[in-house]
Amino acid sequence: MTTAVRTTRAEQVGSTRELILTAAERLFAERGVHAVANREISQAAGQGNNAAVSYHFGTKADLIRAIVQRHTAEVEAIRARLLDETRDSTDLRDLVACLVRPVPEHLATLGNPSWYTRFCVQVMSDPALHALVVEEIFTSGAMRDLLDRIHRYLPELPDEVRAERTAMARHLILHTCAEHERALAANAPTVRDSWHSTASGLIDAIVAVWRAPVGGG
Repeated sequence: MTTAVRTTRAEQVGSTRELILTAAERLFAERGVHAVANREISQAAGQGNNAAVSYHFGTKADLIRAIVQRHTAEVEAIRARLLDETRDSTDLRDLVACLVRPVPEHLATLGNPSWYTRFCVQVMSDPALHALVVEEIFTSGAMRDLLDRIHRYLPELPDEVRAERTAMARHLILHTCAEHERALAANAPTVRDSWHSTASGLIDAIVAVWRAPVGGG
């Protein structure tokens, strides 16, 4: 096999994978993970072979991981830029902005309609797949370092409260973005008029969540 043939073959495989990822992300976002068969994904991706999904990705969990990873690099690049811009800040709000803004900023680049956070919400509703999404999105080295910095600003919070409020922040980001994404796709009224404004509202709310006093048992 010549180099040119190998290159063409690799490009064809890459194109097919992208078509499958796009189709799967949309179908999972709209209908849920378990309501969508691999055959439907293959058909939506324009593939005559109903086994194309299994051939290119293996299991459904592998496919879901590939969809998440497709977005993670760009989101993390935005986060790295924001962290660099706020390197010397001592304001908790600036750190929360580094947590929040990468996702809406990435979604703004995808155009309308997009499906990414709706897809994430659907996947995370499945106990067997929840950990996969959390691992890919929220446990990168940069994310762990950022959360450590945020937690150092709140030394009075018990460990279990920090963990609880981190989970609250995660749900606020994904579900709020998913609702905005859904409204845009349906051409319906939105609570906020832009992704930037959506991020600002999330930052206000998440700062308040972390600053909230700890009550009794």
